[in-house]
Amino acid sequence: MCGIFGWVLAGSRRQDYNTLVSITDLMAHRGPDGSGYWLGDSANMRHQVGLGHRRLSIIDIQGGTQPMWSADQKIVIVFNGEIYNFIELRKELADLGHQFRTSSDTEVMIEAYRAWGPGAVARFRGMFAFLLWDMNEQRLLVGRDQFGKKPLFISEMLGAWIFSSEIEPIMQFPGIDRSLDHDAFQDYLLNRYVPGPSTLFQGVKKLSAGCYALWQDGRFSVTRYYVPPFATTTPDVTDFDDAVEMFRETLNESVRIRMRSDAPFGAFLSGGLDSSAIVSIMARQASDKVRTFSVGFRESKYSELGFAQMIAQRFDTDHHEVVVEPDMFMEQWPTAVVRRGAPVSEPADIPILILSKLASRTVKMVLTGEGSDELMGGYPKHRAERWIELYHRIMPSTLHDSVIGPAVRALPYTMRRAKIVGMAAGERDLANRMRVWFGGVTTEDRNALLGQLISPEPREPYPFSIRTGSPVRRTLFFDQTSWLPDNLLERGDRMMMAGSIEGRMPYMDTKLAALVSRFPDSFLVGNIKGKLILRAAMDKTIPKDILLRKKVGFRIPVDEWFRGPYRDFLRDMLTSNASQISRICNSAVISELMNTHLEGRANNEKVLWSLVNLELFLRTFKPTGIRDIRTKAA
Repeated sequence: MCGIFGWVLAGSRRQDYNTLVSITDLMAHRGPDGSGYWLGDSANMRHQVGLGHRRLSIIDIQGGTQPMWSADQKIVIVFNGEIYNFIELRKELADLGHQFRTSSDTEVMIEAYRAWGPGAVARFRGMFAFLLWDMNEQRLLVGRDQFGKKPLFISEMLGAWIFSSEIEPIMQFPGIDRSLDHDAFQDYLLNRYVPGPSTLFQGVKKLSAGCYALWQDGRFSVTRYYVPPFATTTPDVTDFDDAVEMFRETLNESVRIRMRSDAPFGAFLSGGLDSSAIVSIMARQASDKVRTFSVGFRESKYSELGFAQMIAQRFDTDHHEVVVEPDMFMEQWPTAVVRRGAPVSEPADIPILILSKLASRTVKMVLTGEGSDELMGGYPKHRAERWIELYHRIMPSTLHDSVIGPAVRALPYTMRRAKIVGMAAGERDLANRMRVWFGGVTTEDRNALLGQLISPEPREPYPFSIRTGSPVRRTLFFDQTSWLPDNLLERGDRMMMAGSIEGRMPYMDTKLAALVSRFPDSFLVGNIKGKLILRAAMDKTIPKDILLRKKVGFRIPVDEWFRGPYRDFLRDMLTSNASQISRICNSAVISELMNTHLEGRANNEKVLWSLVNLELFLRTFKPTGIRDIRTKAA
C-alpha cells in the first residue's frame, strides 16, 4: 500500500527532480516506510517522464522497493495496492519462462505486462493503481482496479499529464488549474459525493474503476476492461444449499489470500455481520490471535462496542477499542478534508481515521467488511426496490404527488427511514431515486439553495446504463459503479491511508462478485433482511444476536453534537461573515435549515453536514471560480 505520483511533460512544462520529490512526499502518510523517484526522458526527448513513490512495506519488505525496474531496464513501475493472486500469477509466468529476482507482487505486475501487455490488468485480483513506463513502446500504462478500491487522479493541461493517488499533490504542481467545477458542486449537494470521473476541480478527473489508460506520443486513451458481472450474468444457481456452500468456500479463499503479508495485520470489527464474518474466518486460518480494532461513542444508541466485544470474546481476539469524543472528532476533521481532497461525505469517515491511527501503532494492514451490502443487497433500499416498480404501476404519479408525497414529507423526523422510503417510492427516475436513498438534499432543495432550476440528469450515465434485469440487480450495479468507488471505497482508502494503514476488503473480490451474480435475487434479498446468503453461510459460526440483529449502519451523533458542542462551529461555518457557502447559496434557506435543527423541530443533519463540509473544503483548498456560482445564484 503506497502513494504514487507521476507526470508526462512536454517542452516548457518540464520540472526538476526536487519538484518531483517534494510533491510526492506530500503523501508520506500513505508510505512512511520508504520513498523512491525517477526522472527521465522519452526516446525523442520531447517529453519528460517522472515517477514518485511513497511506500508502506507489507509484501517483500526488503526487495519490494519502488520505482521497480525490469531486469532489462526497459520497464519501470510505481504501484499502490496489493495483487492478492500474485503467487498464482508468478507460477503461471514462471512456467512461461519468466524469471524473478524478488518475492514482490510488484515484479509480478511487470512480468505480467511483458507477457500479456495492457490486457494483463484484467488478470490482477486485488486492489491497485499503477503507472508503468515502457521504454520499448514509449508509452505509459495507467491502471486502476476493478471496483476502484485504489484511487488515481489525472490532470491534463496543455503539454502536461499529471497522475496522483490524492488530489492535494496535484494542487501543488506549478501552474495547475484550481477552478471549481460548478456542475460537480451541484452534484455533491444531491449525492453527498462527486460521481466520477469528475472531482470538484475542473482540471482534475478520476480514472474510473475497472479502466486502464495509455499515454503514447501525446495521445491519451481510456479503455474499460471490467464491468461488474451483475450487468452481464444470468442467474443459473438454483439450489440454495449449493449456493451457500459455494459462497462459503469462495469467501474463505478471499479472506485467506488477503491474509498474505510480511508485516503484522488485524481486522476492523464493527460488531455487525459483515466484519464479524471476516473475523471468524481469520480466526480459523490464523496461527496467532487475530488483532481486532473497534470504534464507538459514549452515546450508547450510536455505539456498537458491546457487539464488537461479543465477537472478540467468541473468537478470542486481541481486541482494542477507541471511544470518540466530540473534541477528538473535531481535531481530525480538517485532516479528513485534506486527505479526501473533497468535502467529507459522511461523518463516519472521521472515526475510521481515528481508528486507523490507533491500529497503525501495532499493525500495518487490516481486513474490513466494506462492500458486503453492495454485493449482496444488505440495505433496506434493496428490499424496497423489489416492490417500487409495482407501486409505480398501481399508483398514479398525480395521486402520489398530491396525497402520498405531502403526507410523507409531514412525517416527524423520528420516522426517518419511513420518510426516505416514501420519498423514494414517489421518484420514478432511477438516477433520482438512487440519490433519494442516500443523498444530501432533494432536487427541489438544491434548487432552493442555489436559487436556480438545474437539470437533475446525471452527467455520468454509466451507473444507470443497465435497463434490463431486476430492480435489485440494477440497484446493485449502481452501487458497484458509483456509490462504492466514489464514496465508500474512496472513504476507506483516504481515511485508512491517512492513518498509515492498509485496508483489505474480502467482499470486494472479483471471483466472489462473479459467483454472487449467478444467484437469483431471492438468495440475496428477503422481505425482512438482506444478505440471506451470507447469513446462511455464517449460521453455525456467528452468535444469533449478531446474525439476526437489525442493520443499524455506522451512525455518528452529529445531530446531537450540532445542537450541543458544535453549535457555535455550525453557526460560524454557515452564517458568519467568513462563510463562503452562505454567499454561494441562499442564506435565508441555510438559516432556516440550521435554526429548525437547533430548535429540535427537524433533523437536518444530512444537509447541514454537507454544507459545513463544503465550507471546510472551500476554506482549505481555496478553488477559483467561486464568484461565478454566486453570480448565477444571485
